[in-house]
Amino acid sequence: MSDSLKMSGEGQEDVTKVNEGETNERPKHFIEQIIDEDLASGKHKTIATRFPPEPNGYLHIGHAKAICLNFGLSIEYSGTCNLRMDDTNPEKEEQEYVHAIKEDVAWLGYSWNKEVRHASNYFQQLYDFAIQLIKSGKAYVCELNADQTRAYRGTLTEPGKDSPYRERTLEENLALFEKMRAGEVKEGQMALRAKIDMSSGNMNMRDPVLYRVKYADHPITGDQWCIYPTYDYAHCVSDAIEGITHSLCTLEFEDHRPLYDWILEQLNFDPRPRQIEFSRLNLNYTLTSKRKLKKLVDEGYVDGWDDPRMPTISGLRRRGYTPGALRKFCEMVGITKSDGVVDVGMLEFAIRDDLDHSAPRALCVLRPLKVTITNYGDQVEQLEGQRHPKMPELGHRVLPFSKEIWIDRDDFMEDPPKKYFRLAPGKEVRLRHAYVIKCEEVVRDETGAVIELKCTYDANTLGKKPEGRKVKGVIHWVSASDALPVEVRQYDRLFDQPNPESEGDEAGDFTQNLNKHSLTIFQEALAEPSLANAKADDRFQFEREGYYCLDVPRLKNNVQVTVEGSGAQKSKLVFNQIVSLKDSWQK
Repeated sequence: MSDSLKMSGEGQEDVTKVNEGETNERPKHFIEQIIDEDLASGKHKTIATRFPPEPNGYLHIGHAKAICLNFGLSIEYSGTCNLRMDDTNPEKEEQEYVHAIKEDVAWLGYSWNKEVRHASNYFQQLYDFAIQLIKSGKAYVCELNADQTRAYRGTLTEPGKDSPYRERTLEENLALFEKMRAGEVKEGQMALRAKIDMSSGNMNMRDPVLYRVKYADHPITGDQWCIYPTYDYAHCVSDAIEGITHSLCTLEFEDHRPLYDWILEQLNFDPRPRQIEFSRLNLNYTLTSKRKLKKLVDEGYVDGWDDPRMPTISGLRRRGYTPGALRKFCEMVGITKSDGVVDVGMLEFAIRDDLDHSAPRALCVLRPLKVTITNYGDQVEQLEGQRHPKMPELGHRVLPFSKEIWIDRDDFMEDPPKKYFRLAPGKEVRLRHAYVIKCEEVVRDETGAVIELKCTYDANTLGKKPEGRKVKGVIHWVSASDALPVEVRQYDRLFDQPNPESEGDEAGDFTQNLNKHSLTIFQEALAEPSLANAKADDRFQFEREGYYCLDVPRLKNNVQVTVEGSGAQKSKLVFNQIVSLKDSWQK
């Protein structure tokens, strides 16, 4: 994949529509209003934004909101958006994550400005600017250890105390900083700190660390550096170097804004980027902490970062979510300065609404129960079903019909309650796209379990209502002679608590709130034969079941799941449930 991507196909069309909708259908949010004012006043002729993820994990649904905001604004205002890896902590960063981040942004339909940037591209400049801060008396080398630094920092109600190393001479600070750079200092022995105000009411302004010693090879710079800039220092300077006009951050960085502005002011950047904070995306029944998601991966609770139960963009992609649905969801959530929790049902509504208008229909039986139609001949009839009831241009698919068919075991009940409209002894039901059948006999095995139904069919009901009676129930089926064996993975929410980090768990271990029924595998499912031609990421509505996506085979971890059926064949196609036909979550 090229570093400089163009928006193409589905992504380009959908993003254009979303942004047209934003302009014409809703009032502008507060960031757009700020940008409008900056452009009208002549402060900026165009805008430049950036998306700066740390490459220490895969992106999640919360990042999707930031991606859509930053790249969406650049499209709306014909500006630019940089993709910049905040790679200032080599101990936690991997190239795998860099690759995944690029793929996720591109899959969402966005194109970044020129090449992918890295904070490490600016390590020499960041070092030179640190020297400038030392020479201007705004930074010093401190030898307090971590515990001492914490003690000297004070509390929210008590001011901090000046470090005993705060008034070192210019020459001494330069010499010690050079020793740090040369690898002559142990980790934790020295740090470069900004000289601001230890009595400030903002803890971030109490002489924060700008550089620390780390003996760790960097994925890009290798062992070239043994001192690395902190996020607060590298981020604002990188923004200024790149000419970013509006630096958009989530609300937890609001208290960091004075430091952001202070550093750029001391370094005499003009014009300077403007940091603006917005509320992050919080979903119930969901975790959006890369550190905690990594724990789920590392300890085998899920099958990798792209497990379809994970809230990562790659997990949602493998689950079958579409770029358009995620962008629509982010638009529905909106941009505000008020933190809140969004119901995950809104995300499910977005994909359900998207797929209702696009996903072709298919028949698939998850729990097969054999039905023999005793008055049907040995022929195989080629029936037809619409590929999509709202899109006749998609045409029809062929549905073979024979004497022996499979229905879902859940569609039969021997002693049904009132208003049960599916199959029961002596009752009639319509087969979807086919005939009306009547259950005449129940066949059992030696244990008494139902293994087969003997039925008759009404040959005069293909595409017609039966004469003189009403048949309310409609069930799905597949022909036994032509059924395609498939594996179907049914998903539920990964956590069974609205707030996985705090509810139902006195010990504070969020893994105790994992939903034990988040994955059920149907290894003996049978589908209509047209699905044999399904391609990777094809999405379908399994009629009466939900929306499904063809999975891309992957090496599995040892994950405990519920399995129905036995002996899945390796050659079987695997389908992941994207979402049910309606919200069936047990509140």
